[in-house]
Amino acid sequence: MTQALLITLREGLEMSLLVVIVLAYLREARRGDLFRPVWYGVGLAIASSVVVGAVLFGVGSGLSGKAEEVFEGGAMFVAAAVLTWMIMWMKGQGRRMRRDVELRVGRAIARGSGIALASLAFVIVVREGLETALFLFSASKTATPAATTIGGLLGLLIALAIGRAVYQGSRGINLKTFFNVTGVLLIFFAAGLLVHGIHEFQEAGYLTVLGGQAWDMNGILNEKGTAGSLLKGILGYNGNPSVLEAIVYPIYSIAALAFFLKPVSVAPSPRPTHGAAVTG
Repeated sequence: MTQALLITLREGLEMSLLVVIVLAYLREARRGDLFRPVWYGVGLAIASSVVVGAVLFGVGSGLSGKAEEVFEGGAMFVAAAVLTWMIMWMKGQGRRMRRDVELRVGRAIARGSGIALASLAFVIVVREGLETALFLFSASKTATPAATTIGGLLGLLIALAIGRAVYQGSRGINLKTFFNVTGVLLIFFAAGLLVHGIHEFQEAGYLTVLGGQAWDMNGILNEKGTAGSLLKGILGYNGNPSVLEAIVYPIYSIAALAFFLKPVSVAPSPRPTHGAAVTG
């Protein structure tokens, strides 16, 4: 549940902020007549993401044995890679997100094309939606379907509430702190996905290197107990990892945290003409 909540909260907020930037720009430009194409694009993107997620879950549930382990392991590797890229992209490029989106909205308005605005809304939302579907599929392998569903819906509702507050001009939300904290938590989540993918391939017999058990802590902190399940959901805890898992987890976590926490010097961006103050 914790993983699903964190995923949809983070992804949902990014999605909400992108839409807020578009709507705020249109509002300031007195082009409220173009809101409808934006919502059409958002709706189509959400529907597309739901379909892709359904296919992903359907294919996964229809497999068994080695095929299932390889499919799930591959999905874990892809999710870990995409999640890592997303975290690092937001750190380096998120500050320019508002300016880039506003420039694209301005060009769409200049062309007088509602289709261009709908397409823009679709593209910026569908990416987040597809990532969410992939991450939720990965998270569902370490939690019950009910917990994943409840956590995912709760995170999405919170994200939408924050996005609405930002659109209405709330200044009581520190988005920079939010993205920094969730970025650190998601690094550990990505580390858990990575080693879980390794585990699946080792179970399938396709990754035999360093496959012996490193230790067994389940007698002290069982990964299926209350505390163990919570740590597994947040940090990817494994009570009895293989040697390869025990090596990869700290190496990835330390390297990713070192890069993420390293200060970034960003040149100041020109102040835009229109739009709400929304930055990451």
